[in-house]
Amino acid sequence: MRYVQVVFSPTGGTQKVADAVTEVWGDHVDRVDLSNAEEDFSKIVFEEEDVVLAAVPSFGGRVPHPAAKRLGQLRGCHAKCVIVCVYGNRAYEDTLTELQDIAEGCGFCVVAAIAAVAEHSIMHQYAAGRPDEEDINKLHDFSRKILEKLKNFDKKSNTFKLPGNRPYKKAGGTGLVPKADKKCVDCGLCVRDCPAQAISRDNVKTADAGKCISCMRCVVRCPKSARKVNSAMVSAAALMMKKACSLKKENELFL
Repeated sequence: MRYVQVVFSPTGGTQKVADAVTEVWGDHVDRVDLSNAEEDFSKIVFEEEDVVLAAVPSFGGRVPHPAAKRLGQLRGCHAKCVIVCVYGNRAYEDTLTELQDIAEGCGFCVVAAIAAVAEHSIMHQYAAGRPDEEDINKLHDFSRKILEKLKNFDKKSNTFKLPGNRPYKKAGGTGLVPKADKKCVDCGLCVRDCPAQAISRDNVKTADAGKCISCMRCVVRCPKSARKVNSAMVSAAALMMKKACSLKKENELFL
């Protein structure tokens, strides 16, 4: 039996949540990085005895397209799967429902689900510093309850309802496409690391607006802090989201 993380975490918030959940699973947890655009995920095969954590951020209440596509290529082979969506304190809407459908569609047996809060990847004032110590302790508690369920797991009695809708809400972009300023030294790190392959080596200054998912990985990883999004647009978006994001949301477990 293996414990495995399958994670899409462009800026690290989802990875922090995934690490907190699997911290109580044991000393060795394998990792599959869904952010790696070069990986052939169709070659990754699990076994029925495996326990897999599939974690993604919620982008506009949906699973990010690259994460959905790559997760759907895995061969679950009835491995037990805990699905996790991470959001920036606004709402996760249809993300868990979509994630469950993707996981079950490629052969996983979904046994539990978690909705967790992490610092917003664009508007950092929302859920700043989360997951914090209180969140980590709560996620540890969730994980222990999941392990307890797995001790006497019965697939026939494995029924739980998740919030969300089918059909899912329409996916939409934020329109916040990072661009490079004069500090850019054309190193190409953003090209290599972009999970959506939206940046061309021929023009690293900007990104393909049709491919960019506004994940902000290029902004976070740029060694010269050269990549940014339009500050006026970010401020306007933050103001629109203020009411929805100001009330502290709690992590949720679905068993």
